[in-house]
Amino acid sequence: MSSDLDSGTILNAVDDAEGYIAKICFKTGPPTLHGVELEWTVHDAASPNRPIEPDRLRTALGPHAPPTIDPDSPAAPLPSSGTVSVEPGGQVEISTAPRRSLGELHESTTSDIAHLDGLLGSAGLVLGDTGIDPYRPPAPVVDTPRYRAMRCAFDRLNPAGRTMMYSTAGLQVCLDAGTTGEYSERWATAHAVGPALLAAFATARRHAGRDTGRASARMAAWQRIDPARTRPVWTPDRGAVDPVAAWVGYALAAPLLCVRRDGADWSVPPGITFRDWIAGALPQRPNTDDLDYHLSTLFPPVRPRGYLEIRYLDAQPAGEWIAPVGVLSALLGTDRTRSAALQACEPVAGRWTEAARRGLGDPLLARAAETVLDLALRALDHTGLPPSTREDITRIVARRLAVARGGPS
Repeated sequence: MSSDLDSGTILNAVDDAEGYIAKICFKTGPPTLHGVELEWTVHDAASPNRPIEPDRLRTALGPHAPPTIDPDSPAAPLPSSGTVSVEPGGQVEISTAPRRSLGELHESTTSDIAHLDGLLGSAGLVLGDTGIDPYRPPAPVVDTPRYRAMRCAFDRLNPAGRTMMYSTAGLQVCLDAGTTGEYSERWATAHAVGPALLAAFATARRHAGRDTGRASARMAAWQRIDPARTRPVWTPDRGAVDPVAAWVGYALAAPLLCVRRDGADWSVPPGITFRDWIAGALPQRPNTDDLDYHLSTLFPPVRPRGYLEIRYLDAQPAGEWIAPVGVLSALLGTDRTRSAALQACEPVAGRWTEAARRGLGDPLLARAAETVLDLALRALDHTGLPPSTREDITRIVARRLAVARGGPS
């Protein structure tokens, strides 16, 4: 496979695309960097079911407003370097700069959240604390060619796409892939522990004023929109497949969500994959920039972006995001913890649907969650977090484990 293509190079053969994806998907080396993307629904402080207008968000965010709601904005980073984006339903997201320690990540991100809280609070707005909007039905707030094309593609399947776009809020954890000798196991572990951690940290039961009956209605919506772009890349039955080959095959077989072009219409005919595009299914051949963009439209629970972007967690209550981040860092940190986590989660590694539906009400998931969270707590001292933060995580996890043991939430 060719691997010497630069940005903007025309892709004349599938081999070129395969080589390009292989080159960028896993950047190996000692795992040192940490990052998060924190997403929240946004609500009127006095009337949380009131729709939020783009102008109100634009004014509240001021110079930090992204171009999607203010084309003239400088899109200035927050004081601790986090950048702000606004999602289709008006959800606000902070993407942190990579940090060399979890302690630094926690400190800087907490500072940026406080700054964002202050900006929104001055406009009478507050951040939500669950993974799906508990008050309002799905409704668009931000309109762009990409979002219109997404809605068009997802509407062909079912209404879940609109729920995902306009009502959900997640926590994404970004960790280095690891060295050549360990990235395959870090990749497998990040997937295998996913259903148990999704169940343990589920916060998305109430949506649009009703009890959905699901532990994570957010993940349930993601699972329904388009399996070709949301199903896990790693599965227990294919665990021995090379991660690079698995991701290359997944990416090229996924249908196009949109194609960037001049004008407001970025939609594409249904069913055309990137592999088809290279073969001439569309008038103009794609280049590597198009391939990069296509990769940004794939949403599996764990997505390789050079680092591991772990996408399966619901947004957490105020101040509690560090708990699942610390847990994941601890579980992936050493050969010993990875091996133990893989063993503990082997019976539930594919139970994504059950995790979204029943959470810790599923006995197998509850048992695995209890084991793997206990394992993470014992490994927290290897994360570099200060004792006070480790104690906070322990308290949060203990409360989650109480649910697994049948206690109060």
